[in-house]
Amino acid sequence: MSWALLLAAPLMLVLTTAAVAQEPPQGTAVQWWAFTYPSVGSMYLGFFAWYRGLAIGPMTTVSQVQLVQPVLSITWATLLLSEQLTWTTAVGGLAVVLCARTAVRPRRSSRSN
Repeated sequence: MSWALLLAAPLMLVLTTAAVAQEPPQGTAVQWWAFTYPSVGSMYLGFFAWYRGLAIGPMTTVSQVQLVQPVLSITWATLLLSEQLTWTTAVGGLAVVLCARTAVRPRRSSRSN
């Protein structure tokens, strides 16, 4: 990921400069922090933890966790932010979890044999 960002940097610098020249960005310190933290902390640094997890466990099993991530995001939004959870969302989330579990299960049983 670091290399991809490094290779894309020259083009992104040109595009960012052009966008800033057309309309300079405006924001408070809190708004800039709200923009920077997810970019650097959550996204970029999160890749180190994610790839470490892939290196520790079998990649085919650990990678299936990513399929469940949207379901966990919806669950946390419901619990922490009082978002409305409809029955169709709950059923869809359950289907995603069951499919991810089904995809991992045959790999586990075939590895142990």
